[in-house]
Amino acid sequence: MSVEHLIAQYGLAGLFLGAGFEGETVTVIGGLMAHHGLLSYWPAVLAAAAGSFVADQLFFLIGRRFRGHGLVRKAQAKPAFAKALAAFERHPVIFTFAFRFLYGLRTVSPIAIGTTRLRTTTFLAINALAAAVWGLVFVSLGYFCGQAVEALFGRIHALAPLIGGVVGAAVLIGLAVHLLHTRGKDA
Repeated sequence: MSVEHLIAQYGLAGLFLGAGFEGETVTVIGGLMAHHGLLSYWPAVLAAAAGSFVADQLFFLIGRRFRGHGLVRKAQAKPAFAKALAAFERHPVIFTFAFRFLYGLRTVSPIAIGTTRLRTTTFLAINALAAAVWGLVFVSLGYFCGQAVEALFGRIHALAPLIGGVVGAAVLIGLAVHLLHTRGKDA
């Protein structure tokens, strides 16, 4: 089984998971792979948007449901949490839409928003729209800048399967480390 076959078979699932946990880097790489025909463009956009949507919806629900839990309290102690809440209080709808585009606030923001009085249905609607825009922007960035990236880094087509494998392995290792780290603190 070739690496190209693996990407064709599991690339969209990897993009879905990577967009939710790693974010822009994986999504741009997904766009590069679409540029080279290893993934289809619109399914890549959809996978990235869906991964981002699901992850942020889960983080929101964690903030909503587990406000008093140690995990949320730990997040509340971080300066980024206070920053996210302050920005949310000034412009709730704009911030809810834009947080995924703001460096350093991507993960903590939906948890912070979950601790507020924003209705779950309101977050769901804004999150869906923002995730769609985000997926389109970052997959398109990789897709349309593919030729420029090739000029900078040489023939990326030959490296795309390797990059896909490395990204997939990094996502799996990151998830494993996160799970082990989380279990270690619960014990």
